[in-house]
Amino acid sequence: MAAEDDHNEHGKAVYSNAIAETIPFWPVGSKSDPAGFGLAYTTTCSPVQLNGEIDLTEFVEEHEQRTKGGLVKRGGSVMRFVDYPPHGASPMHRTVSCDYAVVIIGEMECLLDSGERRTLSQGDVLIQRGTMHQWINRSDSWSRMLYVLLDAIEVEINGQRLQEELGDMTGVPNSH
Repeated sequence: MAAEDDHNEHGKAVYSNAIAETIPFWPVGSKSDPAGFGLAYTTTCSPVQLNGEIDLTEFVEEHEQRTKGGLVKRGGSVMRFVDYPPHGASPMHRTVSCDYAVVIIGEMECLLDSGERRTLSQGDVLIQRGTMHQWINRSDSWSRMLYVLLDAIEVEINGQRLQEELGDMTGVPNSH
């Protein structure tokens, strides 16, 4: 469920029905064992323009095209849920973003391209800073992650800019 609040004509906080309460998920990845993506909210700029419901209008338009957008929103932010099937994994990938990755349900392992790995449990958070990584669900149950992705400037190491790499991520277009 998604809930959103706003202001009434007297400046009081009220709940709004500007966005749908349900977050539809769509399959991404392998056809035999896809993960599920659910787009909760996006913004197109920072700071966010809250006057005149501009952000809400932009999100509704974005949401209608949700399966066509990349992982990162240029100049803005993305809040996305991802459901991982038992023993499922993302490809090794990098986004040009600063990400807040939170385990909502289950347990997930994050493998870095250096070979380092960490297991995160429900409620744990990982801040990802434009790194190559892979998410792995090693359990027999579904896991759910919440990601907030903030557009970032490409990391530069030894004069080389590290660009977005999606690996063999099926069904996800490039962001930039």
